[in-house]
Amino acid sequence: MELSESITHKNGRQRKPVVSNPDMGERESKLQVEGDEEALLPNSDKADGQTKASRGIKGELGNVALLLFLYVLQGIPLGLAGSIPLIMQSKNVSYKDQAYFSFVFWPFSLKLLWAPLVDSLYLRQFGRRKSWLVPTQYLLGLFMLYLSVTVDGMLQADGQKGPDVITLTAVFFMLAFLAATQDIAVDGWALTMLSRENVGYASTCNSVGQTAGYFLGNVLFLALESADFCNKYLRFEPQERGIVTLSDFLFFWGIVFMVSTTLVAVLKKENNKQHLNKKKPREETQSVMETYKLLLSIIKMPTVFTFCALLLTAKIGFSAADAVTGLKLVEAGVPKEQLALLAVPMVPLQILLPLVISKYTAGPRPLDVFYKAFPFRLLIGLEYALLVWWTPSVRQEEGFPVYYYAVVLLSYAVHQVALYSMYVACMAFHAKVSDPVIGGTYMTLLNTVTNLGGNWPSTLALWLVDPLTFKECQGAPGQTCGSVEEAGLCVREGGTCVTTLDGYYVESVVCVLIGLCWWIFFGKRIKRLQEESPSAWHCRVAK
Repeated sequence: MELSESITHKNGRQRKPVVSNPDMGERESKLQVEGDEEALLPNSDKADGQTKASRGIKGELGNVALLLFLYVLQGIPLGLAGSIPLIMQSKNVSYKDQAYFSFVFWPFSLKLLWAPLVDSLYLRQFGRRKSWLVPTQYLLGLFMLYLSVTVDGMLQADGQKGPDVITLTAVFFMLAFLAATQDIAVDGWALTMLSRENVGYASTCNSVGQTAGYFLGNVLFLALESADFCNKYLRFEPQERGIVTLSDFLFFWGIVFMVSTTLVAVLKKENNKQHLNKKKPREETQSVMETYKLLLSIIKMPTVFTFCALLLTAKIGFSAADAVTGLKLVEAGVPKEQLALLAVPMVPLQILLPLVISKYTAGPRPLDVFYKAFPFRLLIGLEYALLVWWTPSVRQEEGFPVYYYAVVLLSYAVHQVALYSMYVACMAFHAKVSDPVIGGTYMTLLNTVTNLGGNWPSTLALWLVDPLTFKECQGAPGQTCGSVEEAGLCVREGGTCVTTLDGYYVESVVCVLIGLCWWIFFGKRIKRLQEESPSAWHCRVAK
């Protein structure tokens, strides 16, 4: 099921919809500030000083493999970041702590803020893209090596002291920030690394590489880290620990980052032909400022401003289901590695759904599909709440029966249909209305707003679970469970804190009601935006 937006995109994670955080998630169109013209340069078919073969992709398999590998590296820290909430949930952290950690998934949605800098500021002698790629990957490797030594202490829960959530959030936020910066650099490099006839393979490398990297850092890691999974499927004699630990995994990939980055820095030459016309630093700075002014002018347009406001509020109704459900299942005893593995059979569905749905969004009114799928996704949120409520009653001593996982898988699959219907419709509308003169910047702005519209409700939903939850102390008269300290005192007095009202269920109902109101009052408004003339979407300052 959709454990979080970041898991399928992460994605944010959120990744951006568990192999993505819609939540690697909703995938963004790439900002191409000064990038579109790179793909059209007359000398862009040359790399490493040699003419690229024009006989198809065979002559560029090395470049395609390098791009694919760079995107895989990018997915590793995102996958690891997506696994930490599940690990923390098994250590009984509060949902307020989970809300803090959810900020880790914001950088990929905010990278538009510094993408113009990455595109415009660089060292000519070293290469436009390598100037950012090499240092960011070195820093990623160093952060991973640092975490390999310290992460166990950060996650350690001794007595009343739980995991060091603030430090974990800060470190993994930096990992996500660096991965987002690396993504900007790799996206730009792909435009000149591949010839014009093969540049379309860049998006394939992006999609496949990020998904594979997220799978390695999330699904594979959680499976190999689980003692139960390893003892059941991979070992002849049971042991207390999994095959790998988080420290081992971080150390291995830290070394991979350091070694591979060194090889790229030394052996891979960047195409510098486009720099024969050298620009002055002042002109480059002006380019950055002009890009930010352009973004501001786009947002000020009435139709764009209205559309952005709708995008920022549309996903409030889905926030409890997307952000909290997976954590509640782990809290109910479902093994985190089993939840992660449910993503595997979903991969073919996630590949086929956009192809099928695009047939219905290719016309002049793609947001009609968005409007029709909206209430179904709200209903799935209620079904998720019922699933969480049903979970403890089917738990057995040896775990959960097969039919339970079949129900979870079916719920996840139905949710994916609704999610991708809305996502593909939204992306189709973005492509339809974006001003072709500034298409890259325009598309990325709309996709950034779309992702932010999923991030902030998810963070808020996690934050509100604890305040909306009510517990009472049974077995110790006069004691309460209103706080961590009071709960500890209740236990010391011989009592037990029992949940009388779970805030998750309150949130689920409230979110669906808010979403239903949004659909009734604003759903038709978003459909009417399709009736606006093309000139209403074109930026007046574009030339």
